[in-house]
Amino acid sequence: MSLLVVGLSHRSAPVSVLERASLSVEAQTKLLQDTVAAEPPPRAAVLATCNRIELYADVDKFHAGVAELSTLLAQHSGVGLEELTPYLYVHYEDRAVHHLFSVACGLDSMVVGEGQILGQIKDSLARAQELHTAGRLLNDLFQQALRVGKRAHSETGIDRAGQSLVTFGLEQLALGTPVDLWARGKKALVIGAGSMSSLAAATLARAGVSEVVVANRTHERAERLAQILTRATTRTCGPVRYRWDRCRTS
Repeated sequence: MSLLVVGLSHRSAPVSVLERASLSVEAQTKLLQDTVAAEPPPRAAVLATCNRIELYADVDKFHAGVAELSTLLAQHSGVGLEELTPYLYVHYEDRAVHHLFSVACGLDSMVVGEGQILGQIKDSLARAQELHTAGRLLNDLFQQALRVGKRAHSETGIDRAGQSLVTFGLEQLALGTPVDLWARGKKALVIGAGSMSSLAAATLARAGVSEVVVANRTHERAERLAQILTRATTRTCGPVRYRWDRCRTS
């Protein structure tokens, strides 16, 4: 068996394709289940963030594995295989290990050094362990990637070279003014109710905004996120008003 990763990211695909190919937690679970349903059953893990979707697997044959993983990504992302294929990259064996370590260190992020990816790798491993799809190879690989990433962040100061995308965006909006002074008393709109939106809303609260509106196509998810954030940020940031609304499309 050999290590194979097939994926797409901000380095290989335009934002329009990444947005269409994004996977919910439920979709990631189904992708893992369908991947290990193959014969012979490989071991697999999915790493999905706002800027990447990668399927890691311990496969028996390289070419058959690439074809199978590419097809599964297309089926579960909702982007046709013919359209998706030009944006996919493939890493095998040592290159696959090197790639995941680079991702864990923040070297492959849009903003170099952002630390959020470590939590996403940890979540990816936990999901594969919970579903019993990881196997020894992927379990050891992801555990080692977490160790490498943590060491890189603690020993190299790479965190100072680049912050999370949300913080970086706020700094650009502040135009040189300290973010906490710029944000004080402002109202903010967060579109979407996923993990990145949750991070954005919490970061805005810590920065000092007075009101955050969460807009999402599904009213229930927007309301749930607003309620969770209200409980979480009141303890750490003081009172911040959260509201929710439904995104309307024409």
